[in-house]
Amino acid sequence: MTSPPDFLLLGQRSVKPRARGLTHVLDKGLPVRALESLAYTAGPHLDILKLGWGTAYVSQGVKAKVAICEEAAIRLCPGGTLFEIAVLQGKLWEYIHWLGELGIHHIEISNGATAMSPAEKAAYITKLSSSFFVISEVGSKEPGRAVVPSDWVAGICRDLDAGASFVIAEGRESGTVGLYGPDGEVRGDLVEAIASAVPLEKVIFEAPRKDQQAWFIRRFGADANLGNIAPDEVIALETLRLGLRADTLDLLPVTGPEPAEPSVAESARTTRPSPT
Repeated sequence: MTSPPDFLLLGQRSVKPRARGLTHVLDKGLPVRALESLAYTAGPHLDILKLGWGTAYVSQGVKAKVAICEEAAIRLCPGGTLFEIAVLQGKLWEYIHWLGELGIHHIEISNGATAMSPAEKAAYITKLSSSFFVISEVGSKEPGRAVVPSDWVAGICRDLDAGASFVIAEGRESGTVGLYGPDGEVRGDLVEAIASAVPLEKVIFEAPRKDQQAWFIRRFGADANLGNIAPDEVIALETLRLGLRADTLDLLPVTGPEPAEPSVAESARTTRPSPT
């Protein structure tokens, strides 16, 4: 694999293994070969792969995906809805055993799709954080549910105190609930309440749309944690982070005057193929 170019002056961007600036990708049933290709093309920019909802339960090749992610230093985690269903049906320990058979060491714990109480959720986080890297999720998946910033902050703090390593702020695949209004506009008051009370490196903001991603990058910088990114948007998001797209180009560092253009002879020497 060739080294990336470095002649442009770009903003600061952390590298893997990252503590912040995470890109969390939603896998809705990606074929194994497609994941191999994604890891090759965008692996340095992809931090967490979430096997959305219950897709891991009906997909072939999950174990192969685990191996691909381990080789590419990508965290792989099933969706929180699968955890909620296992709890609802009294099958949590069968679920935990199944994750062990697959070699999965990350688990998402949520309560946005069922009636699990926040206290029950926190108890599961505490219990499972001794065996798993726990990622929790805060916020309802229901479009009509009232959004109360203080409740979200309390929920995020509760989950972190219980042992979660990261907390996902709900926005869904549509980008029209939770963090966002029905038109996809960011609920700025909610985001600011979270940012003022919680370390930003601990929160992953779901931002499936380009305008939402650009909003968070402009507000918090290139190292904002962003989630629910489509697999084919990983590279596009990285260009947004680095100012290589019109939406964030104005965030690039300002440079001095353009250096003198090399002579025609010098240019020819650098571009002419070497004789064989």
